[in-house]
Amino acid sequence: MSQVSANLACNIRELREQLGLSQQQIAKVAQVPRPTWANLESGEANPTVSVLTRVASALSVRIEELLAAPKATARHFPADTLPTRRRGQVVIRSLLPEPVPGLQLERMTLPPLAQKVETPHGKGTREYLICEVGELELSASGNTFVLQAGDVLVFRGDQRHSYTNIGRVKAIAYSVITLAGSE
Repeated sequence: MSQVSANLACNIRELREQLGLSQQQIAKVAQVPRPTWANLESGEANPTVSVLTRVASALSVRIEELLAAPKATARHFPADTLPTRRRGQVVIRSLLPEPVPGLQLERMTLPPLAQKVETPHGKGTREYLICEVGELELSASGNTFVLQAGDVLVFRGDQRHSYTNIGRVKAIAYSVITLAGSE
């Protein structure tokens, strides 16, 4: 079996299973005989462009995706490989190693008395701040909120805001930002 046939077989099987459909059901949607579908999934088929087009359409993918190397089912990203930046004394580490449209997830470490002033995000952005360790103060539009370990604060991220560690120990917080227009 060639590598392309192996890729095709693996991708078609995975995509069908993700849809929760049997070979009979998806073959009907693709308008190909069930034995043809079985041969595609076994890697024994040598499909025509017409069959590949119908299969790709039934699975809602491009033909190129059917022939490409299968995507890994899991990837491990060690902590030191994640994008990290500093703002003064505050260390911010992205927890999304690959871009997710409309979403930012970050871990912030703030030493005692450290502050991070944030530029407003786009209009309509929501932010979720989770205090994991320590004590944080969030200031936004003239309002001040104090968060203890375990507290969550939801606020508009499209306004100027700042985070301050008001405690005596290092504070750790998580920021989940849903950017406007991403819902």
